[in-house]
Amino acid sequence: MKQRQLGAGGPLVGEMGFGAMSLAGAFGPTDEATGFRALDKALDLGVTHIDTALIYGPYLSEEIIGRYLQHNPPARRQFSIATKGGFKVNPRGISNEAGFLRECLEGSLKRLGVDHVDLYYIHRRDQTIPIEDVTGTLAGFVREGKIGGIGYSEISPASLMRASAVHPIRAVQSELSLWSRLPQLGMVQACERIGAAFVAFSPVARGVLSDVTLDPAAFPEGDFRRPMPRFQPQAFAYNMRFIEAFRAFARSRGWSTSALAIAWTLHQGQHIIPIPGTRTAEHLAMDAAAADIRLSTDDLAEIERILPMGWAQGNRYSDEQQKSSELYC
Repeated sequence: MKQRQLGAGGPLVGEMGFGAMSLAGAFGPTDEATGFRALDKALDLGVTHIDTALIYGPYLSEEIIGRYLQHNPPARRQFSIATKGGFKVNPRGISNEAGFLRECLEGSLKRLGVDHVDLYYIHRRDQTIPIEDVTGTLAGFVREGKIGGIGYSEISPASLMRASAVHPIRAVQSELSLWSRLPQLGMVQACERIGAAFVAFSPVARGVLSDVTLDPAAFPEGDFRRPMPRFQPQAFAYNMRFIEAFRAFARSRGWSTSALAIAWTLHQGQHIIPIPGTRTAEHLAMDAAAADIRLSTDDLAEIERILPMGWAQGNRYSDEQQKSSELYC
């Protein structure tokens, strides 16, 4: 797999990363052995960037990665690890207070079994604390050698500019796929201007842009997709008509739907690193086939015709889920 730089001054990583939220069962039941096989396959494929967070599980994703590294010490040198802090677990909430962020980071390092991570994100902004102050706290972690670089998740371009005036920002993470393209209205461009990577989560639209037709009515209790407006019956039925056309195009070219969706994301900029989440080694291999897809100008135009910007019905988050993400445009 080809490599991309994880932001200015950051490590070279596989151009597709591994979204480890799935290790904690976010997309359905799984177990540690299945997660270990997926991580083994990631190394085999050159998928060398792992993205996790303390809230995934909570704690479980980091714990599984930590036990994997304990069983396979050379993998620590091969993987570039990112994690996130800023979420309170019980009761659920957000804090970017300096002492709490240190507590989050130290807990993550302990669970992962490492003395530093390559990238540390603020998972969600605490609007009561200026982002300049939060960035100053994270810059202190960089000086201590506990984190290699600073990242933010789900912020606005304006917030990114304010943060980058205090310390270089290595990456911004947000949802980018053919059904969620808000970052192309400013954030993708802002990252490129300052030399930050844009790390795209959910590049297969939370499993929708695949060859498996989801049944939202069958999502188990606790599945984070259940309250999302795009998965409600009327919106989902409408959206599936577009998705079927996209699947047909993928089949006509001999590609899986998920690989084509990820390939499209890769083609949106050399500083973009998609991090699809999957529970199994088999699905990871299917996703990684995106790295071998070269989309022509005609291919990209046909995809745009099938799935034009704004085609999906329904907001990507429920009102409650949206509260912690910054809006713009």
